[in-house]
Amino acid sequence: MFSYTFQWNQALARLPQMLEGALVTMQVAIMSMVLGILIAIILTGFRLSGNKFLGAVAVTWIEIARNTPALFQIYMAHFGVASFGIHFSPFMSLLIGITFNNAGYLSENFRGALKAIPETQTRSARSLGMPPILAFRTVVLPQMLRISFLPMTNQMVWAVLMTSLGVTVSMNADLYGVTQDLNALTFRTFELFAIAGVIFYIIVKVINLGARLIAARLFRY
Repeated sequence: MFSYTFQWNQALARLPQMLEGALVTMQVAIMSMVLGILIAIILTGFRLSGNKFLGAVAVTWIEIARNTPALFQIYMAHFGVASFGIHFSPFMSLLIGITFNNAGYLSENFRGALKAIPETQTRSARSLGMPPILAFRTVVLPQMLRISFLPMTNQMVWAVLMTSLGVTVSMNADLYGVTQDLNALTFRTFELFAIAGVIFYIIVKVINLGARLIAARLFRY
């Protein structure tokens, strides 16, 4: 029944290639988070602007991002827009899909964080002569990011794990894609994917540990 022979040495010999893929995974995740945060702030501003058109744009983005699979969003970025003659590389399609997803979720987190900030703080800043944009940037925005810090950490973890979906659009430079290609060459499925799983696990644990250390240092009061 159980005739599989483990050959860990063959899999471990490919570890440098897998670690290179892990760097690409982190690159995609970090870029998607930075872009996602910036877009989420804009979407939050749209929802709170009072403008019906801008509010509708934000709500549509958020509803699609939160209520459709991440795989669908990556597929649309790669195959969907290609129907209109717009072609993106697998790397760019994966980045666009994850960024779209991040922005939708983070926008809702930011909106909730803004509701937790007393309006008196904005009024106090305005009473000191601050323009609305300056009041938001110096008074509201730092508090919003502080309240949303842990949800942003969770989204960062999710962004790392979502990169594995890139293999569906022929992305073979990230950790999962490299592992898939190595598996096709060596047929050491269990060993290679077990190592990939450990690498993903370590990445997630490092992110969570780093977030806790940052939170302990910055949010002591």
